[in-house]
Amino acid sequence: MNVKYINRFLWLPIVMGLSVASSGCVSDKFDDLEAYVAKVKQKKAEPIEPLPVIKTYEAFSYDAEGLRNPFEPVEEPQSIAAVEEGIGPGPDIDRSKEELEAYPLDTLRMVGTLAKGGQLWGLIRANDGVIHRVQPGNYLGQNFGKISEISDVQINLDEFIATSAGRWRERQASLAIAE
Repeated sequence: MNVKYINRFLWLPIVMGLSVASSGCVSDKFDDLEAYVAKVKQKKAEPIEPLPVIKTYEAFSYDAEGLRNPFEPVEEPQSIAAVEEGIGPGPDIDRSKEELEAYPLDTLRMVGTLAKGGQLWGLIRANDGVIHRVQPGNYLGQNFGKISEISDVQINLDEFIATSAGRWRERQASLAIAE
């Protein structure tokens, strides 16, 4: 036998085996993927939204001339005489002061109530330890605070504050019962 002829017969089974083996690698498990890709390619593409319009920059020029410096404290009028008379509501300056007007409001504490003669009185302790009895209409605190209402848990009052413009501004304050 010829050696060349034998070599051909040996290669033939090897080539046949490789072709059979490579055909076994092809499978149907990617058919669904190929179908999905084909389906997506058939869809019509949606248009891309346009970019948002960019607003043009508007420069702001800060001119502080004639304005007060925001980093310095506001100068409040130092005396009642510095506040303008007759502009808007204000406290009764001509009346005589009551004893609790000598204390700042944050040093006064409500310690309870007392019912006497069908009327509810508030009990206030000053920072010197003395307990005072008050009713609506009494004054307390250094800002002309007039008691407007007394309940079991708090005392409401209306105060007048002098503004930097030299006018009076009314505000509400309250003293809650100390626990």
